[in-house]
Parts: sequence; C-alpha cells; structure tokens
Amino acid sequence: MTRRISAIILAAGYSSRMGALKPILKLGDRTVLERTIGLFRDSGIKDVIVVTGHAAGHITPIIHECGARAILNRQFERGMFSSVQTGVRELDPESHAFFMLPVDTPLVRPQTIKKLLEAYCSGQGKIVFPAFRGRRGHPPLIDALYRNEILSYSGDGGLRAVLRSHEDQWIQIEVADEMILSDLDTPADYEALGARFT
Repeated sequence: MTRRISAIILAAGYSSRMGALKPILKLGDRTVLERTIGLFRDSGIKDVIVVTGHAAGHITPIIHECGARAILNRQFERGMFSSVQTGVRELDPESHAFFMLPVDTPLVRPQTIKKLLEAYCSGQGKIVFPAFRGRRGHPPLIDALYRNEILSYSGDGGLRAVLRSHEDQWIQIEVADEMILSDLDTPADYEALGARFT
C-alpha cells in the first residue's frame, strides 16, 4: 500500500538567540527555509506545512514560492508545542503519517528521510526516529494515529511527553547523518553550518 506522508516545519519562533530571523538566513545559495522545504519536496512529499508566527510576512512568500502551505499560529508566543498543534490540525486528512522538523535543523540529508520512510512503510514502528551514533535527532516520523491525542494534550512536556507515552511503538533507525543533531540557535551555530558552503 502506498502511504500518504506529510511534513510539518516549525518556523514560528522569535529567533531571539540568533539575533536575526533564522528561516531567511542564507546557507549557500538558498535560505534555511528553502532548504528545509526542499528536503521534503525532493523526497516526494507533496503536503508540506510550514507553521509561521513571528515575522510571518517575511516568511510566507518563500513558503508559497517553494510550493508548501503556510499556516499561521496566532498563539506562537505560547511556545513550540502550540505550533506543533497548529501544524497537526492542518494535516491532510488522508495522511497516514507526518514528519516534524524545526526550521533550525536545515541540513538533514534526503537519504535520512528515505530510510525513515522505508522503516515506517515496512511496519517496523508507528513512531520512527533517526539516530546518529545512538543519539536521537530530527525529524521523527509520526503515525497519524496520534493526531487527536496531540491536539487534545495540555500537560507538561509537549510533543515529547505525548510520544514518550507510546515508547512501545518507537523504533530508532541509525543513519550516517550527524545533521539530524544540529541546531541553528546562535551566530556561532550559523557560522559553523555556513562553513560547509565556503
């Protein structure tokens, strides 16, 4: 059976530690946001949702140019889980599963996405995490079975807490991709990732 897969990119934050708007920073010839959208589009995922909030007006045109959907989280100041819920609420009703990726993890390799898809589609687990040398990273691939639970959850810990309650359904796939652990939080992080393109 062909699985319908979606992707949610979280791009609503203030970028306060960076001091500049992270989604529109350039890495080589493309912005951070273009790279994250392109990762999924190039992997054959048609339903790509980008959750915006802070500075949405600067980000939304890029989203549309890349063929993705822009969804505004009007309560983004409440934190990342509010953006997770905003994105999950807008999923294609026919989606079987979805990736969840913060925009500040922009250099995940397409081969990583392929391995996670293969593991999920072969029935190995309902929640599939990539791991590099045993350390879990982004993006997890999450079965839509948990959609309503994510939307109704109001406790502490956000998405992590919801997924932790289903550890028996987890599978961790080892990948040769240290970028699943990368965070683009500070100017030093940006300089380090940018060095890959010089």
